[in-house]
Amino acid sequence: MNAPLFSNSLYKFLFALLGLVYIIGLFVPLMDNDSAHHANIALHMYLTGDYVNLIDYGKDYLDKPHLHFWLAAFSYKIFGVTTFAYKFPSFLFTILGTYSTYRLGKALYTNEVGKLASLIVASSFACMLANNDVRMDAILTASIVFATWQLVAFVDHKELLNVAGAALGLALGFCTKGHIAVFTPAVAILFYILYKKEWRLFYNWKWLLLLLLFGLFISPVMYCYYLQYNLHPEKIVRDKDHINGVKFILLNQSVERFSGGMGSDAKNDRFFFLHSFLWAFAPWSIIAYIALFTRLKTFLHRKEEWLTTGVFMVMLVTISFSGFKLPHYLNIVFPTTAVMTASFILSKQVEVKWVKGLFTLQLSVAVLLLLLLGVINVWAFHVKNILIISGVVILLAVVFYFIKSGQYGRLQKSVAVSVATMVFAFFLLNTNFYPQLLTYQGGNELAFMTKGKVNAENVYFWKETYSSSFNFYSSTIRKTFDDSVMAAGKKTWLLYDIRNEEEIKQAGYQLGERFSSLDYEITKLDIKFVNPAKRESQCTKMIIAEISR
Repeated sequence: MNAPLFSNSLYKFLFALLGLVYIIGLFVPLMDNDSAHHANIALHMYLTGDYVNLIDYGKDYLDKPHLHFWLAAFSYKIFGVTTFAYKFPSFLFTILGTYSTYRLGKALYTNEVGKLASLIVASSFACMLANNDVRMDAILTASIVFATWQLVAFVDHKELLNVAGAALGLALGFCTKGHIAVFTPAVAILFYILYKKEWRLFYNWKWLLLLLLFGLFISPVMYCYYLQYNLHPEKIVRDKDHINGVKFILLNQSVERFSGGMGSDAKNDRFFFLHSFLWAFAPWSIIAYIALFTRLKTFLHRKEEWLTTGVFMVMLVTISFSGFKLPHYLNIVFPTTAVMTASFILSKQVEVKWVKGLFTLQLSVAVLLLLLLGVINVWAFHVKNILIISGVVILLAVVFYFIKSGQYGRLQKSVAVSVATMVFAFFLLNTNFYPQLLTYQGGNELAFMTKGKVNAENVYFWKETYSSSFNFYSSTIRKTFDDSVMAAGKKTWLLYDIRNEEEIKQAGYQLGERFSSLDYEITKLDIKFVNPAKRESQCTKMIIAEISR
């Protein structure tokens, strides 16, 4: 297991390729739904200077804590209100998470396991996607693995510095998404202590210091919840008043999400995460399952550490019983799963049968991904730009070089081909697929189209029409239309869906100069929309028009 899989230069080359597509993804426009929605909560902070209250479309937002929004708003101050500014903090945390995965793998096994684990987690589909469709996931995942690494280091070395590091990691995760960021590392370190039989650690006074530091680090968020809700019992959120903000973030947030109080997506699908893992951790998911089942057989014999197996099993069971399920909930187990997978791969270096099977498996996965990419980028959204075509040719050549090269063994090829294929995939996704797809998101297209032609401060939304992407790319806060906004001598613009146009006219309003864009809910693709021949028929239109009486 100690034998190097790759030279340092090859590791650097593969990470450089990954870094390239990650950086390209920083400039892909935001998607409506969570990305642009979260970006607008941060935008409200930036425009109003109110960093205490979380405000969503003019209403109090009671769901996730402040850190992600603070980081985005701070980034706006440095870089302006841009796609890059919103995504950049998550990218930095991804670097931290990748490095922490390396250190965790090194602490649990060897330096080589750590290097391979970091490569695996950085090239997994959902982790790469988390830097494109940016929500809380990259920050949360990085905080969890950083805290886990620090806790393992504390168990091994008993240093106060690791206590402070663990408290900081736990607090960063908590201030991003709540208790899940504390529960996951707690499960990890419990299994680690049980595996090592370090019973005296349960009575170590330094745990109290960790709790005190954790409380200190989360206090800014707690205080903000106190100011926003505890001091304002009249505020109503989800039909409830007298909200105890401190109690919500310390208890109710996790309970409501687990019980389905904030939604019921995939509530009754108990196997949702089992099948979602197959694509989310691609191209490593099947190997990860094999590694897991292999370890479960000998779990009680203590042949391998318990931390990575324990985290996977406990967290998978826990979130599977949640009343609200989304695929990105799995991201929190990816770093420890990458360590488990890397250890398993390296443990099979001298087993010819396993190596041959692994190569066949990963080559098959790579071929399937390449075929799928061909369908998407040739038939559905074909590549038109010569620079993108040049990049495709170069990266495809890299994939085939690793497949055919006699310089590398089958195990090395299994890993290198997998990483190169993911680089190729996200190069096409970030340079071609997503940019073309986002032209069917009406809000951002209208913001680009009307820049310099329409004063965005005079754009109002019709009733229940929303477009987070328009507000973000026009750097404005959503304003609902009513008669009082139409002042003499001032152009007033209305943003609405074409399906509401007759209603607007029947209300006695006249519509003048207009700008329109096709609009589709691009986060919910179906085969009819993907089919170029039927695509426009599946779209509605989003319109900005001058409105008058």
